[in-house]
Amino acid sequence: MGQTVKNDPNYYKKIIVALCLGWVVIWIYRTILTPIYPQIQESLGNISDTQVGLIASIYFFAYTGMQIPSGILVDKFGQKRVLIPAFIIFSLAAFVIGTSSSITQVYIGALLAGLSTGSYYGAAFSLSAKYMPKDKKSFSNAIINSGSALGMVIGLIGSSVLVGGLEIKWNFLLYIIAILILAVTFVFALFVKQDKKLATEEITEDKKTTQDTDSKVNLFSPKQLVVYFVYFATCYGYYMIVTWLPSFLVTEKGFEQGSVGYVAALVAISAVPGALLFSKYIDKNAHMRLKLIFFLLIGAALTISLTVFSPNPTVLYVALILYGLLGKLAIDPVLITYVTDSVSSNTVAKALGFFNFFGMTSSVVAPTLTGYIGDITGSKVLAFYIAAILLAAAAILFFLVVMLSEKKQPLTPVTQE
Repeated sequence: MGQTVKNDPNYYKKIIVALCLGWVVIWIYRTILTPIYPQIQESLGNISDTQVGLIASIYFFAYTGMQIPSGILVDKFGQKRVLIPAFIIFSLAAFVIGTSSSITQVYIGALLAGLSTGSYYGAAFSLSAKYMPKDKKSFSNAIINSGSALGMVIGLIGSSVLVGGLEIKWNFLLYIIAILILAVTFVFALFVKQDKKLATEEITEDKKTTQDTDSKVNLFSPKQLVVYFVYFATCYGYYMIVTWLPSFLVTEKGFEQGSVGYVAALVAISAVPGALLFSKYIDKNAHMRLKLIFFLLIGAALTISLTVFSPNPTVLYVALILYGLLGKLAIDPVLITYVTDSVSSNTVAKALGFFNFFGMTSSVVAPTLTGYIGDITGSKVLAFYIAAILLAAAAILFFLVVMLSEKKQPLTPVTQE
């Protein structure tokens, strides 16, 4: 580490705060529009559900496409030099959407937002991999990831109250988020140290180790493909819920527009203790990692199914709380730590970008496909079934391909070619 970092024993705590705030503003943006889709549709000329779903799909298409390039940029220039310009563009994107008078302009803003935030995953978790204490890596990643839950709560409840309840124009919410993004950019400038020199020095040290590791890795082995599919299925269910749950609750479960933000926020609120609990457990019991992933996949599939089957609000609340405890945010810290521990320090961002690329392709498909299913069938129930089936299939494949061969050959780490 650089001299400044060495002399600051609390640097890793500053990193946790900064990266947590980064996820907060990203997830406020991602969820702030979902409870108020009806108002957006009306203000933009009564556009269809498919057109609305395309907003999220365009964002996630750009976000996903940036995963591998951004990982390369982070490894080459350092996290700080990538994070700050990216978040300035992110703030501009929010402003573009806020001033939109047509769906086309919203799409342009969503594209810019996706490209800019697409650089965050590799930068954030390569920082955490480098500076978090070894015995606190999963727990630290869970704290960082909890920013996404907090941002989700703020976005869902804030938009429901301000637009659904107080009837404030939806555009003003985007101006607010643009200001918040700039504030977090300042936090990055203040807290994150530029360590490009260190990264360059480490390349020489790690070159031989990296070559040896890469030569042993088959990127498209059956186990690797299953790991990619597990993350695909995990993300698919989560982003379908994030995008369409509020609308589903209003149109098919009879909830009031002003209350759906609170109900949908149950997923985010319950996700925080679940992620912290499971990550703390895995830090102390690494040998249970595969069994925990299998358990969480089964739990997520069952709870999404229960959301559809719920005969009354009480059962629905229980289903959403359990999904938060067992779903994506609980699985993420375990998988992220696994990936970052498996590669050399100077290729962590690229490895994360490659891994996240496969998982996040589902976020491109889920919003638009769910909207399309709603337009064609008049109900989004089938979309929830698809999400549950994908998770169940992921659990079965994970058990058959990975867990049954665990004793014969450990799971090959996910890494970059």
